[in-house]
Amino acid sequence: MRAFIYTGGTVRAEFITEHPKADDLCIAADQGYHTAKALGERIDLLLGDFDSIGQIPRDENFEIRQVPAEKDYTDTQLAVEIAIDRGAEEIIIIGGLSGRLDHTLSTLAILEDLNTRGVYCTVTDGQNRARYMKSTSTLIARSPYKYLSLIAADEVVKGVDIEGCKYPLKKATLRRRNQFAVSNEITGNVAFISVKKGGVFIIESRDA
Repeated sequence: MRAFIYTGGTVRAEFITEHPKADDLCIAADQGYHTAKALGERIDLLLGDFDSIGQIPRDENFEIRQVPAEKDYTDTQLAVEIAIDRGAEEIIIIGGLSGRLDHTLSTLAILEDLNTRGVYCTVTDGQNRARYMKSTSTLIARSPYKYLSLIAADEVVKGVDIEGCKYPLKKATLRRRNQFAVSNEITGNVAFISVKKGGVFIIESRDA
């Protein structure tokens, strides 16, 4: 099952290409209610401490779950856990990449955590799209996102190959404190990325 989680932050609605199907679970995390509404998407569950949503919309036909304001997890993290509890094997987070830096870093950490739990996750705000991979390979299709960057998530990431891009790499080593695999560009229809050892964030971006 696939779950969509709508969260806070600025979203470039005109660039969002990920939309739920009828059998997907749609969760709005607090201010994510406004994100979902701006995109014209339905909501199955609204949750959060509701410190940023404004008035709670109790006249709409969806489940509402209010949590304490003082808690150990962000509203987005709680939404992720509920999605997994309800059977999600893939999660798409809409939002969460702008606004407060602490929330942005927390959202990126979710990608890494879900990878260790076997749940595929993507986060996008329309201007950026991010995912996480560790010690494996993947294909990235060319898209309206102009730039493709690899950000080392571990201290040392070894055996990095990039093919089909303006700046290819072969058996390269990336280091968390010295990021240089940034602002690449896919030159063909698809890019091939392989990592022998370590984790990276794959970030697609477009200019503002």
